[in-house]
Amino acid sequence: MDWARHGANWPHVNASRFVLCKPHKWHVQEMGEGPLLLLIHGAGGATQSWRHLAPILARDFRVVMIDLPGQGFTKLGAQSRCGLEEMSTDLRALMMQEGLTPKALIGHSAGAAIALRMAEDLHPAPLVIGINAALGNFKGLAGVLFPIMAKTLANLPFVAEFFTASTARPKSVERLIDGTGSVLPASDRVFYEQLVSDKAHVNATLKMMAQWDLDPILARLDHHPSQTLLITGDKDRAVPPDTSAKVAKRVPNAAHVSLPNLGHLAHEEDAVAVAEPLLAFLKAS
Repeated sequence: MDWARHGANWPHVNASRFVLCKPHKWHVQEMGEGPLLLLIHGAGGATQSWRHLAPILARDFRVVMIDLPGQGFTKLGAQSRCGLEEMSTDLRALMMQEGLTPKALIGHSAGAAIALRMAEDLHPAPLVIGINAALGNFKGLAGVLFPIMAKTLANLPFVAEFFTASTARPKSVERLIDGTGSVLPASDRVFYEQLVSDKAHVNATLKMMAQWDLDPILARLDHHPSQTLLITGDKDRAVPPDTSAKVAKRVPNAAHVSLPNLGHLAHEEDAVAVAEPLLAFLKAS
């Protein structure tokens, strides 16, 4: 994403800064004071994902949001560092460089997997909150074919150009969002139109899909050190809500909360409804 072109109208632009922590140049947003919360968006999103929820949390907490490598306004410094392990490592390095010690890691979708992985290496282990956490692999033949297809697509020339050309139109973005089970107004969808029309953002998202490997973190869930809250919207069409319900039974100190009438982008649809169990968890832990 081009900051000169899109930055002025980006949500919470006054909270933005850029930080070089090799190999990436990170886009970071910060607001509020108090115990630190680190917010991690999902695949294909950016800090705009938190535009409604962050100000609510910032009433009582210091909130830090980042764009993942290559997505949003963060400049990808190495094409090979878009996987779960690599992004978790690089984000921990950024935290250490900036002196950030989070009370909690809050992740949406794939961002929840990053939060769980990061928490394993932080001492003391922070709280983890996942919103519609993407913590399940495809089963059967799809589990074999989809990762292979993702790797193939990510390495083909002109694929990013094809995706940007075919999905950047408002109607296409509307269909993509409808496919998540969420309903967003046009004023919110416009940010997704900007994201999917950007070649670098799409390329990094494809790289993330191609390099993603959940198996190691899923194998360790029974011994995860963090108190964990998993929040789901019961209309999520992207990640079945029972994925979080099953994970909550495996993680030693985990709870699952289901919210009615919300889809995969629950925190963008109704930030107040998502904030209620989230804040209760933070204040009780």
